[in-house]
Formats: sequence, C-alpha cells, structure tokens
Amino acid sequence: MNESSKAMQSLTELYRMGRGPSSSHTMGPEKACLLFRKKNHTADRFRVVLFGSLAKTGVGHGTDRIVRETMEPMSCEVEFNYEDVPLPHPNTMELYAYRDGQEVDRLRVMSVGGGEICFEGTPLAVPPDVYDIASFAHIASYCREHGLRLWEYARQVEGEALWAHLYTIWDAMKASIRIGLNTTGTLPGGLEVQRKAKQLMDRQHIDESAETRENRMVCAFAFAVSEQNAAGERIVTAPTCGSAGVMPAVLYYQQQKRGFSDEEIVRALATGGIVGNLIKTNASISGSECGCQAEVGSACAMAAAALGELFQLDLDKIEYAAEIAIEHHLGLTCDPICGLVQIPCIERNAVAAMRAINAVSLASFLSDSRKISLDDCIAVMKQTGLDISHRYKETAEGGLATLQV
Repeated sequence: MNESSKAMQSLTELYRMGRGPSSSHTMGPEKACLLFRKKNHTADRFRVVLFGSLAKTGVGHGTDRIVRETMEPMSCEVEFNYEDVPLPHPNTMELYAYRDGQEVDRLRVMSVGGGEICFEGTPLAVPPDVYDIASFAHIASYCREHGLRLWEYARQVEGEALWAHLYTIWDAMKASIRIGLNTTGTLPGGLEVQRKAKQLMDRQHIDESAETRENRMVCAFAFAVSEQNAAGERIVTAPTCGSAGVMPAVLYYQQQKRGFSDEEIVRALATGGIVGNLIKTNASISGSECGCQAEVGSACAMAAAALGELFQLDLDKIEYAAEIAIEHHLGLTCDPICGLVQIPCIERNAVAAMRAINAVSLASFLSDSRKISLDDCIAVMKQTGLDISHRYKETAEGGLATLQV
C-alpha cells in the first residue's frame, strides 16, 4: 500500500479510558468478551482460550480474572494454550458459547494494542478511518499549505466531538495522577512492589536544585499513573496502559509549573495524538508485537510532540522532537518480570517522561541539522520490532523477566 493511500482512525480510538494493567491483556479481552456475551445473550456457558502472549503473561496481567468477571453471571472456563502454534497476532483468543451442552458460536479475536481488537473472518467493531493521509510528511505539507498547526488539523478533521473527548481524557489523566499520589501500599501480583509516587512527591530536599526538583516531580507523576495502572485502576491509554504514565506526567508538570490552560493542554494532546496515530498506523503500539519501543517509545514521542506544541515550536521542531524520542527507544524489549506491568515498566514511564522533555530541548536547538524524518524512524521501529525475538516481546521468557526477585 502506498503511503498516500493509507488512512488513520480517530484519536478517540487512541486515547481510551479503562482499567489497567494492560490495554492488550485486559482492556482488549474485556471488550471482546462484552461483545461476544451480548451477541450470545441466550448462552448458558462460555469458554475462552488464550494463546500466545495472552496465555504466557495472562495470569500476571489478570486476563483470566477480567474474562471471568466480564462474562458474569454466566460461568466461563478460561484455558491457557502455551503451545507454539501459528497465530494471526501474538495476542490471540478464542471465545466459545454453549447452550444446553452444545456449541452455538465461536469467534477468534486479536487484541492488537491500545485496547483495540480485530475479529478474524468478520468486520464486527472495526472503527472507521477518518484521516485520509497517514504520513507526517503529507500532514505537515497540508498544514503548511493551509496555515494550520497539528492540533488545528486534527480539529478540522474530527470536529468538536474530538475536543469534548480530549477534555474528558485530560480530566481522567489528572484524576489518575492525584489519586496515585495519595495512595500507598503494595501493588497486586505477588512481587510485593511498594507504591512510590507519594514518596517521590514528598521527599523534597532543602538544597534541591531546580533541575532535581523537575526530575523528581515528573517521576512522581509518572509513577502515580503507572502504579494506578498496575493496580488495575482507571487510566487513559496514551497510547497503551503500560505506557499510560508518560503523557500525563509531562503535561501535568508543565501545567503546574507554567500555568498552561486546559485548552492548551487539550491542543497538546491532539498534537501528540497525531504522532501516536502515525505510529499505530505505520508500525505498532503493541508490546507483544514490536516490544516496549512500541509502547513506552511511542508514548515518549507523543509526549515530546505534545510538549513541542505547548512551547509553540514549529512543525520541523515538533517532528524532530518526536523522532529523537523514537530513535532512542529503538530495540527496547518488553520483558516484564512475572508478566506484571511493574518491573521495569513503572520506572520506564518515568524515564521516558524525562526523555521527552530532553528531546524537545535538543530539537529546539538542532532541528535545522537533522537528517532523519519521523516517517523513516517509524518505519525503522516497525522493522526492528519484527526482528526482535518473540522471547523479548511481552512473553516474560527473556531479558529482565528471567530474573528472580
């Protein structure tokens, strides 16, 4: 398919509200179960088989619990198929409905990242494309021709409904930070990971420099959201659950520091969303498909573009900031210990938030000397993800996931 013939879905499909800890492993399967249960409302029993990454890290993510709770009050048997069989996607599940002991329906579903699902052999629930171009080069050319910023382009395409959605999204992001900052205790899953957001927020030193304070505050905000996600609480995919802490941390810190209005933040969300949509369309935002570069790397690029909009950088500098963010996450593996979105995922959100700020600073100085386009970097991300061994893509079979803690 030619780049000019591709299209993109609404930003409302990218920014979703839901319960963590994984857009691929909890939000996607929950949506699939809701649709299948509604379709088979006369069934008296269900069975769900999890394959690939859904099977290998499903217990750690709570996939089986989410599936059973979603199918209530009907009984639902959840099976984990660990066999190495050909799959249309690493996050594949099969759903079966029964009535009076007989199978009445079955469906194969792929949870493709960001809470989005695809159905094998059926066009059910496929969101329409609303953007008729899907490369940064083409979008930037259109914006220059019509005197638009990226957020204005998004608003022109999607209208006021998008703006209402983004205000709701920003409210949810702020809520997840505030709740996370005021919650202590141990995260579920068995690793005995202690929440640290409140500790980061409160641990101020008398002689703390401005730079140290910025790092501490940004990290506190990122930890707050990521810990809420790990606890199965309500967060916003930006673009996924596992990377949900990056965008809110960067934008909330800047709002607190510089007094940006909610309207300015919403414009930044739209700008970052365009970058996230480009990655989603031309590469992947799924850790099981392309590694953590597709989740935290994408979130860092989105946050860098959003911050570039807040600072009123031009298109070239916004593109460069997003490109830097992706470039320095290339090859990042998805290797959560015990399959839980805790170690190293929570810290990675904080590091990526700080890196997004640094990417914008670097881009503001050096955009006139860059040699790589954002579109090229996204293409490289996709190929890199395809080249990464499956053991390092959300299977908990390689890398840090092999450590005993």
